[in-house]
Amino acid sequence: MRNAQRLVVLACSVSLLASCASDDGSKTQSPSAGVTTIESSDPAKADAVLKLVRDSMAAAHLKSVILRVTIDGKEIVTQALGDSMTGVPATTDMHFRNGAVAISYVSTVLLQLVDEKKVSLDDKVSKWLPDLPNADRVTLGQLAHMTSGYVDYVLGNPEFAAAIYADPFKNWTTDELLGFAVNKPLFYDPGTNWNYAHTNYVILGLALEKITGKPMATLIKEKVLDPLGLNNTVANQTAVIPEPVLHAFTSEWREYLKVAPGTRFYEESTFFNPSWTITNGAVETTNIFDLHDSAVAIGSGKLLSPESYKAMVSPELRGKTTALPGCPTCAPQDEAYTYGLGIVIVGNWLMQNPLFFGYSSFMGYLPSRKIAIAVSVTYAEDGFTERGDYRNEADALGRAIGALLAPDDAPAPLPKK
Repeated sequence: MRNAQRLVVLACSVSLLASCASDDGSKTQSPSAGVTTIESSDPAKADAVLKLVRDSMAAAHLKSVILRVTIDGKEIVTQALGDSMTGVPATTDMHFRNGAVAISYVSTVLLQLVDEKKVSLDDKVSKWLPDLPNADRVTLGQLAHMTSGYVDYVLGNPEFAAAIYADPFKNWTTDELLGFAVNKPLFYDPGTNWNYAHTNYVILGLALEKITGKPMATLIKEKVLDPLGLNNTVANQTAVIPEPVLHAFTSEWREYLKVAPGTRFYEESTFFNPSWTITNGAVETTNIFDLHDSAVAIGSGKLLSPESYKAMVSPELRGKTTALPGCPTCAPQDEAYTYGLGIVIVGNWLMQNPLFFGYSSFMGYLPSRKIAIAVSVTYAEDGFTERGDYRNEADALGRAIGALLAPDDAPAPLPKK
């Protein structure tokens, strides 16, 4: 797999106790550093989940796993396993990057503005960004649905891949990111197909800032993070991660650096700059408690009207999209993968699954059973292939936990690498 292709898989005081709200409104205390467990309401289920986790750690060569699982607001398991760094155990209060989870926050902000009758999903982007190419053809809803047809600046873009591999510490601006994409022809007429493209949410963020007169970081904080009590989720346009930090390591750069086959190559990637991953103001770090609570809140539509929640989780794209020559992420939508408005729908499960810079995470929610799963993992050296490739093992593990807890309504397993 070449570097440009590999980028396709990229696709967040210690002694004090922090509280976070669960689905039933009760409070659960987040343990302090070094304390990695909370009393389970179902020890048998907790043991089964932890066995699955330990087996996955061994099979997939994971350095650490942090997870939290609840059912209808009741604790199943919250635990950290493995090491953050050699000799430094992972703990449940550690912070990590949340990547695409913030996409669900951005779409929630858009839908809240729809509920407030300030915008419509059918509004053309040109109303706020008149100079953007094709803005008079694309709607806000198509950006959120990723049906605009815009080329992605990340996926299948060798020029951008080369820039990231050349300087993983670069602080990217939105104009620089869009410069890789928006001047190219659309893949298809807006609304007629689907392709995963980070470009959509960078543009949507810019439009939301114009609509409200507020920066995205403020909008997300006021409309999502503060109402949900997500105090451990913060935006930062630099590589900073609040302490305590879950450290990450990767072998992704070995091909770019022309490391000879058979030569060991494994480097720390914790502080590579993630400013390219989404729109300015939505680049965030989080912890396992906020990731779990996001799964519950986004998955249940807590911040939305029933109409907007229905639109967010609608599987309407199933059977309506196709692969297209020259479009690396145009794909049919089906039970195994459907894109809603900023959320991934797998069967009846609602998910997000970021993967980049040696971090992978998963948040999943099954509304009918109120099962919430949050997982974050890092990789040991053997977790990477000899070419530096790796699979989203947090996603694989989250789906496996979902199948364990709801065998009659399990999410499709993640394909083997």
